[in-house]
Amino acid sequence: MDIELTYSKGLLRSIGDVEISYGRREWLDSTPRALGSWPLEYKRLSTSLRAVDGIEITYSKWSTMPRTVGQWNCECSRFGGRLLRIGPYELRHDTAGSRVRGIGPLEVFYDRLSRPIRVRLHDDSDRLSDDHVLALFLVLFWQEQAWEASRRRARS
Repeated sequence: MDIELTYSKGLLRSIGDVEISYGRREWLDSTPRALGSWPLEYKRLSTSLRAVDGIEITYSKWSTMPRTVGQWNCECSRFGGRLLRIGPYELRHDTAGSRVRGIGPLEVFYDRLSRPIRVRLHDDSDRLSDDHVLALFLVLFWQEQAWEASRRRARS
């Protein structure tokens, strides 16, 4: 089964039938505010995601990499530069290591701009489970944050 990721004005708007909403002034603040009916909470004065619908996210002390998402543990590369696992889902990266190509049973496809545009679910389900949606959103969100930080460093 294939799930389309849709964009508008450069922002990810949906994962299949799950809408992603932004604040009223999205042209000033492109931070997602809700994933479907799940509110997204951020650390005060930060873009670090603190919780999704009450599911707390913790981060390592010296990095922006997640340690836990609710009851799920996260695993990062040796020096904390790349997320390797989120809960039960192992991540697969491209050869350069910059793009996530798979999250457990999900395969991620990109367009020429390196935007994720489609996800293929490799099992007999007819829709993404809530766990799949959560894991996919978080991985893509953190990947986009890492890319944006890299672009800012390159401009400096």
